[in-house]
Amino acid sequence: MRNNGPRAQAGVGLIEVLVSLLVLSIGMLGLAGLQMYSLRNNQGAMERSLAVVETHSIVDAMRADRAAALAGDFDFDTENAAGLTGETFAERSLETWRANLLNTLGPGASGVVACTSTGTNSGVCTITVRWADERSVGGPTDRETAQQQEVTTEVQL
Repeated sequence: MRNNGPRAQAGVGLIEVLVSLLVLSIGMLGLAGLQMYSLRNNQGAMERSLAVVETHSIVDAMRADRAAALAGDFDFDTENAAGLTGETFAERSLETWRANLLNTLGPGASGVVACTSTGTNSGVCTITVRWADERSVGGPTDRETAQQQEVTTEVQL
């Protein structure tokens, strides 16, 4: 018969502690990964919300001057911003909208407003906001490969 005294089990407690620490470390790394994934998705959700807010801000300006919107004064692409003099309410609103897009969604943000004044869709305006989701790829220095996001809203004036 064997003697399983304390001498035969020397070091077993240390191995159990090391295995427990390994399992705990892997669990903590998993939690850190989930936290990073959650932060990235929350940032994307915030940017989508900001894009919707900016869309509503230009729609409010268009509703304030419906005649100008239907006449095409609000038809605009922020990537081709030349020609805005700021003399009319529509131009001042578009300049402000463009600046807000760049401030809230980053330097790559752009917006397009297009209204239909004739036909069956008379008074329907489509507002599109685009921006680069930098967190989807590699961070702020990776604008070229960042995933492009877009929010499009159609409204009846």
